[in-house]
Amino acid sequence: MKILQVIPKLGYGGAETGCYDLAHYLTENGCKSYIITSGGALLKYVKKDKVRVIRLPVQSKNPLLMLFNAIVIFFIIWFLNISIVHARSRAPAWSCWLATKFTRSKFVTTFHGTYNFSNPFKKFYNSVMVRADLVIGGSNFIFEHVYLNYGDYFKDKKRKFLVIFRGINTDFYNPKKVDQNKLEKKMQEWKVDKEKFIILLPGRLTRWKGQEVFIDALNILNQQYNIKSFLAIILGDDQGRKVYSKKLESLAERYRLNNNLIFVPKCEEMPIAYEMAHVVVSASIEPEAFGRISVEAQSMQKAIIASNIGGSKETIINDKTGFLIEAGNSNALAEKLIEAMNMDHWTLQSIGIEGRKNVLKKFDIDRMCFSTFSEYKKLLEYH
Repeated sequence: MKILQVIPKLGYGGAETGCYDLAHYLTENGCKSYIITSGGALLKYVKKDKVRVIRLPVQSKNPLLMLFNAIVIFFIIWFLNISIVHARSRAPAWSCWLATKFTRSKFVTTFHGTYNFSNPFKKFYNSVMVRADLVIGGSNFIFEHVYLNYGDYFKDKKRKFLVIFRGINTDFYNPKKVDQNKLEKKMQEWKVDKEKFIILLPGRLTRWKGQEVFIDALNILNQQYNIKSFLAIILGDDQGRKVYSKKLESLAERYRLNNNLIFVPKCEEMPIAYEMAHVVVSASIEPEAFGRISVEAQSMQKAIIASNIGGSKETIINDKTGFLIEAGNSNALAEKLIEAMNMDHWTLQSIGIEGRKNVLKKFDIDRMCFSTFSEYKKLLEYH
């Protein structure tokens, strides 16, 4: 079996890490594994002796480049005798769909998000993700969204749609594997006071991730309840959204949170960031397709406070492995943070232990890879 995965960039997001982990899993199970991508920070970790990487401008939405990519992918499929092409984003999916039409290779897509649409053209553009022989959704939330908006595409009995829960590397996200020297060094670098209650909000800086709601909640702690003994960390890259990042910094200054809030653009070893936190927050105001932050936090045995929408509702057992709050409600977030602050060490630790059990049972990367690999085999056997 020869599998070609196509993804715009190989960064540190959920789709990208899933692609990376699956590529290496396939080689360990007797397959030839290939990735087409335009680049990305995760490329340096790809084991070149196991996974072959081909660079193409598949991140582009330019129709001419998409057509160029389709032609090149056609020759790659033909020359390497690729069995299955797996696309993980819309622009490269169109190139892959066109190439597989001529090569008759099997075509697989993964719906990594809800892909909003405001007009028929945008919906048509999104529809390439459901034109595959096998369509994978990363959560039941995504499954319902796709069937509600693209259900007509599944009247063709040859087309299959199923949920394979996203997974994370629980060996990597393991509190026992954190290097304590690196942890100490990072805390000194970020000027983190060990005596304070540490609250971590990871995620790229974009409005729907809820950073403004989070800062409002911190202001409530500070002003209404006169709680000063905390340090909040907003960890994430603005990805060029300079106006939004400046807005967040201005909001923090207006609320006089300079001593209680720091902004960190990136951390390549995320387990270290999780390890220094007492509690992790995911304050998204729009539904997460999966909610990787919630799963990573649980795997690191950290209590997670998350919005009760999207994938987080499926990955968190409320009041057992974490807490679900009303999305966009800064008062609810502030109250839950106070509740967490008032918990003793053992209570927070027991929530973390239950969280890791939950992830190991349902969201381990090996489970995701095995399920995907099994579906690949079925696709080739039954067609």
